[in-house]
Amino acid sequence: MSDKKSKTKSETKSANTADNNFSLLDLPPRMIENLNRLGYKQMTEIQAQAIPQVLEGKDLIAKAKTGSGKTAAFGIGLLLKLRPKLFSAQALILCPTRELATQVANELRKLAQYTENLKILTLCGGQSIGPQIGSLQHGAHVIVGTPGRIKDHLRKQTLKLDRVNTLVLDEADRMLDMGFADDIRDIIKHTPEKRQSLLFSATYPKTINQLCSDILRNPVKVEVEATHSKSQIEQYFFEIDKADKLNQFSAILSHYQPEFAVIFCNTKQSCKDVQQKLWQLGYKAKAIHGDLEQKERDQILTQFSNRSIPFLIATDVAARGLDIDDLPCVISYELTRDAEIHTHRIGRTGRAGKTGIALNLYQPSEAYKVNSIEDYLGAEFEATPIPEATEQAAAIQPPMVTLSIAGGKKNKVRPGDILGALTGDAGIPGAQVGKINIFDFVAYVAVEKSVARKALDRLDKGKIKGRRFKVRRI
Repeated sequence: MSDKKSKTKSETKSANTADNNFSLLDLPPRMIENLNRLGYKQMTEIQAQAIPQVLEGKDLIAKAKTGSGKTAAFGIGLLLKLRPKLFSAQALILCPTRELATQVANELRKLAQYTENLKILTLCGGQSIGPQIGSLQHGAHVIVGTPGRIKDHLRKQTLKLDRVNTLVLDEADRMLDMGFADDIRDIIKHTPEKRQSLLFSATYPKTINQLCSDILRNPVKVEVEATHSKSQIEQYFFEIDKADKLNQFSAILSHYQPEFAVIFCNTKQSCKDVQQKLWQLGYKAKAIHGDLEQKERDQILTQFSNRSIPFLIATDVAARGLDIDDLPCVISYELTRDAEIHTHRIGRTGRAGKTGIALNLYQPSEAYKVNSIEDYLGAEFEATPIPEATEQAAAIQPPMVTLSIAGGKKNKVRPGDILGALTGDAGIPGAQVGKINIFDFVAYVAVEKSVARKALDRLDKGKIKGRRFKVRRI
């Protein structure tokens, strides 16, 4: 790998990785205890470089690959500045998608467990604005939301940002790609000039330069390694024929048999074509794209994250905010033109010291895309032979099934209530219950396939928190 691509660039003090324990930071003992409880032992590279600067109150531009621990990098300092007795918005975090906003808010709530009476509120589109207005009337310390919905509340005067002391732009590159530049500037006009501004981005396109100069004051720049070690992620490049692409793709899939994978396409139509082909082959696969309502999108992402479907097909924009643990494989059915975006794609596997594979398909006319990736990564890739078409191997079936419960946060349903109903009344061992996801008016619980019928029957006929809710298998 070339020196140009592999060296870490930073205007901050370089932290020795051997001395990256959170206990070395000037943090309250209760916060350190909470971090230990959450499993935060050693700071990631971005945390070691960014947190000291954030604690000093400096503005920051941070570039880091996905899964690098960005939320804690800005969240720890942000939480320490809050005044719990002041029930007004003191921190604003803008995210490109509802999924990322939800993910960030949930992580902040965990980080905030060291103290009491902190309210973190998500304000995103795709859901009714009425309940959000009601929540705002009771006050909130931290607002996490998408630019469009934040602007809606500012227009309705249901949200005030005049007490904000910390502004965070998370995945700023994607917000600009999605056309939010003007909205971001309009929102910032409602915040005090004297504030700390933190910008985090996986890539650093030229369009960010102007935004940074407009909103940041003498920012510290932090950049951690954006590429991925070959020992972490093994990449395979397949030169395929356009006319027979779907069949050759099925041969590759049959040969490598990944248990779970995100499949990237460049267009919505390609997503639909790949989904149809996989269903024909017996694979359970679902695609997320712009035609879906938010409820459908939430459901699909939940099914994938809880291991109820093995393949999620998406464009780069549709997959923003997706954070899946232990993802063994990423597939680029279509290569992107941007080598940085490609690196961002494959960064969803091989995380936290684990290994993963990236399967990349390209046509002969797209060899320049492979060359661009090679230049960016400082590596060379030989074309991998396409496996010979053999008798189709049985499609791997997911181990979990998702049950949908017609009750959520607004019905006071909590994960413990659902778990209790399954392990108590239904008599299902807790080890056979997977992830539980609670939304405003619906909840999803994953259970092992072998107990799915029993779980459905007991939940449908029994009660959760003393109430009956409709339950169905997705």
